Amino acid sequence: MIEKGAGSEADLAFLDLEDAVAPAERPAARANIARAFRELDWWGKRRAFRINETRSPDCHRDLIEVISGAQGLVDLVIVPKVDAPDDVVFVDRLLAQLEGRLGLDVGSIDIEAQIETAAGLANCEAIAAASPRFEALVFGPGDFAASLRMPVGAIGVANEWDAAYPGHRLHYALSRILVAARANGLRAIDGPYADFRDPAGLRRSCEIARALGYDGKWCIHPAQIEIVNEVFSPSEAELAAARAVVEAYDAALASGRGAARMEGTMIDAASLRMARRTLGLDRQ
Repeated sequence: MIEKGAGSEADLAFLDLEDAVAPAERPAARANIARAFRELDWWGKRRAFRINETRSPDCHRDLIEVISGAQGLVDLVIVPKVDAPDDVVFVDRLLAQLEGRLGLDVGSIDIEAQIETAAGLANCEAIAAASPRFEALVFGPGDFAASLRMPVGAIGVANEWDAAYPGHRLHYALSRILVAARANGLRAIDGPYADFRDPAGLRRSCEIARALGYDGKWCIHPAQIEIVNEVFSPSEAELAAARAVVEAYDAALASGRGAARMEGTMIDAASLRMARRTLGLDRQ
């Protein structure tokens, strides 16, 4: 499974020490992750793993044993159930100690934080600003629903309660996490869709997150990767429209105007920023 993840079409394949691993199996899993980082070809992907939450007795062992065992070959640590900035500060400081011990540049290992509790959402703005190591905030819909006592079934999958509510039940959480991430220059990643046999439902879930402005979505099965990559990548039509906006605006500037009209629509500096963002996504 690790080899398949490393060689998949996903942008990132992380190895888990939290929910996917029984507590008694974690010591063996740490050694296995370290060996995978040392020995496998990751095909250009960053070497990433998810630790246990900072309140867990396993958290510090996860960091120490994997990073030491991988001999410095760790690029990214994913921290689950982040409730407050202190959770991030703890991980940041322990990483700095490990980097110093291994002769690595301090700050070379990045962090992504999962916002998946009521406390985490209430503090997400402060969390997003808690460390210069941060790359992204990740929404965790399953644990978030449990934290709020929200009636749900499979993680991320709509059920009868969604029909009872006049709107998207997770809209507030998704929007607030997105704003906190963008205000601090971070990516925003949506959580998984548990039913890997429901491609239509997965696509709909991806489209909702993309419509808000999210950068991507976690997958729990290789069969989901193609749809997620498709939805979160700009289409040829979007790219063509963005190029046309840039060309029209450049032509307006060359003629001394600060705005242009294209097919009946006004184009100004804000239009240009949106178009350049679309074209920038294509180059990532």
